[in-house]
Amino acid sequence: MLAGIAAELRGALGILAKRDVQIPARYLSGKPGAGGAGDAAGASDATGAVHRPAALGDDCAAIPDGDGYLLLAAEGIWPTFLEGDPRFAGYSAVMVNVSDIYAMGGRPIAVVDVVWGTSAGALEPVWEGMVAASRAYGVPIVGGHTSARSPYNALAVAIAGRARRLITSFAARPGDVLVAAIDLRGRMHAEHPFWNASTGTDPARLRGDLEVLPALAEAGLCDAGKDISMGGVAGTLLMLLETSGVGAVLDVAAVPRPGDVRDPSIARWLLAFPSYGFLLSVRPDAAGAVLAAFARRGIASAAVGAVDGSRRLTLEAAGERHTLWDLSAEPLTGFAGEGTR
Repeated sequence: MLAGIAAELRGALGILAKRDVQIPARYLSGKPGAGGAGDAAGASDATGAVHRPAALGDDCAAIPDGDGYLLLAAEGIWPTFLEGDPRFAGYSAVMVNVSDIYAMGGRPIAVVDVVWGTSAGALEPVWEGMVAASRAYGVPIVGGHTSARSPYNALAVAIAGRARRLITSFAARPGDVLVAAIDLRGRMHAEHPFWNASTGTDPARLRGDLEVLPALAEAGLCDAGKDISMGGVAGTLLMLLETSGVGAVLDVAAVPRPGDVRDPSIARWLLAFPSYGFLLSVRPDAAGAVLAAFARRGIASAAVGAVDGSRRLTLEAAGERHTLWDLSAEPLTGFAGEGTR
């Protein structure tokens, strides 16, 4: 069974597309002033807090600023998604940026957009979606660029936020417990592998659920993780392992999932992009408190595996194991950290 799941995951567009990141990685990693993964020393401010230089390959750029960090991120929307469901694409463009900020232990400040359309009519549903998400998450749209005179439709959104303490992709350690937290109070998109637990949900609940992440960071309960993005749990975990320079065993049956997802369709679920989904690497003594924090918000969470020093992602189920990816032999994004190997 696991060999079939691994083959489906390895051939999935959501994971293969991560290889495109190798292009900027070749230009930026290790260059002076580029904030590459090798810049690890950090410096202390007057309060004694350590501020690490911004490292490439994380959910956001994290720039030391005063007693915390300025966070910057951007997302482009898949053209097929934009054409097929422009309103939800507009909504998602804001939503995924908000998730990136919270994934790093931050809180969003504002977003800006770049929207190109073939006509004013083509832009209307996109703007309806963006404004709906802006209101739902309480994050204002403060500027950007709009053109209705383009030969094609395109959308990208950027976001700024702030964090007091970071959750990063570079801090997973061998011995950590992998925790997956996914809001299962939703439904799958009719055409795309998006699990929507956001639209139609009470905005106060959306914001309160996301507040779990900075609260965990500020309490010192978690400093490593990512939000589950395109590529799902499998692709997100690969990126986390690559940047941290570690490996892991993932118990595929332990990943929180809707009741109607059974073993034959587990690969599709492992590739799904949830509107609320986070994968955290947690020290064992903090795992119980982290799981309890999500449980208090009604978020499904579970320990789904363990981090090791192998630099391989190994799938596990019913006593069987199968290597999905050996990062020491085959990079994914190209942003590889030194970790603890």
